Amino acid sequence: MSPLSPITVPDEAAATPTRTLRLPLDPLLTLAVIGLGVASIITLPAATRNLPGGPHYYVVRQTVYLAIGFVAMLGLSRLDYTHLRRYKNVIYAVLVLSILAVLGLGHGANGAVRSINFPLFSFQASELGKVLLIVALSALIVERARHLRARDTTVRVLIAALVPTMFVIAQPDLGSGLVYMAIACMLLFIAGTSWRHLAALAALVCVAIAFVLAAGPAVGIQVLKPYQTERLTAFLHPSSPSSRAQKEAAEAKEAAEGKEGKEGTEATDPTYQQEQSKIAIGSGGKTGRGAHASQVPYGFVPESDTDFIFAALGEKYGFVGAGLVLLLYALLISRTLRVLVMAKDLFGSLIAAGVAAMLMFQVFVNVGMTIGIMPITGVTLPLISYGGSSVIATLLSVGLLQSIYVQARTSAALKGRVLRY
Repeated sequence: MSPLSPITVPDEAAATPTRTLRLPLDPLLTLAVIGLGVASIITLPAATRNLPGGPHYYVVRQTVYLAIGFVAMLGLSRLDYTHLRRYKNVIYAVLVLSILAVLGLGHGANGAVRSINFPLFSFQASELGKVLLIVALSALIVERARHLRARDTTVRVLIAALVPTMFVIAQPDLGSGLVYMAIACMLLFIAGTSWRHLAALAALVCVAIAFVLAAGPAVGIQVLKPYQTERLTAFLHPSSPSSRAQKEAAEAKEAAEGKEGKEGTEATDPTYQQEQSKIAIGSGGKTGRGAHASQVPYGFVPESDTDFIFAALGEKYGFVGAGLVLLLYALLISRTLRVLVMAKDLFGSLIAAGVAAMLMFQVFVNVGMTIGIMPITGVTLPLISYGGSSVIATLLSVGLLQSIYVQARTSAALKGRVLRY
């Protein structure tokens, strides 16, 4: 090249393609969601064979719920979740008012008022409330970012969580109330709350449990209804003589009245559901009974489409099917924890932590109660149990995770850019 040759600008910059900021969703997180949705669709026929309307009714509606939830997830993933911070008071007000609306206008079923019935669907505010509570508490903690270890911050978060929790338990919906408190405890832990505060909170929970289950009834104070107390403590003595005597007495009474003994047993014996669920899961063996399944399809396991759908899964598809579903949950939760770590700010990390707490608590408690190691609390299995409110609320929470993922990737992409001259 001659010294007199003109200086030319290389075309490298022009040839470099423009990097798009509309990054894709987390592929493994999306795969886990799709896999669990498919598992729900293929399990429901066996779980609803003995229910009014037949399997087709439930499968079609669940498919619609999953489709609506998936679209809502995609829409929410394209929004910047940080904008939700400025609406924390509105979100919290919607949370409390929706639960109060259910108490005032809701439809009663099995002694509980948990949903408002509309012409085409029923709305269960406690399910949507889980997502709203995560966002509202996360925004409250971020607002107190300079005083995270202060006692005042811990008290404010607990009070904000206890208000909707008490309204939900009053429905009564003890399972959702426990999920609310699990979310609050996880958010405090991730925010860096003092260990002394967490220890005091754990001691307070133990004292409350002791009072509700033992001390309160002894002095004539019934916080929970008798059947709720039995459901919470039955797993501790599943084969006790009193339990067997209750079952035999109930069957004899129902037979004398000309009714099916099974229905009476369900109503009087709190261990019936867990016993039948364990029988169903055990009979599934390694690969399941397939079309020969009998426990769940013939109605021996109550609530097999919602709270005890894992029993239907275990009986029909055995250890292999149940193990595959648990692996999908492990993938879902692991990706949620990854989003927690990669979030670009504290608000995103807290939202991801709340979603992780919600998913882990529900999966552990639901699977645990079907195999007899946890009390029966009415907690659904996320994305598999039948129900529009539960499915859509869970997919909305996944949409928040996807939004955090996209924003984190976008922030990393912008930081990685190098200016060219």
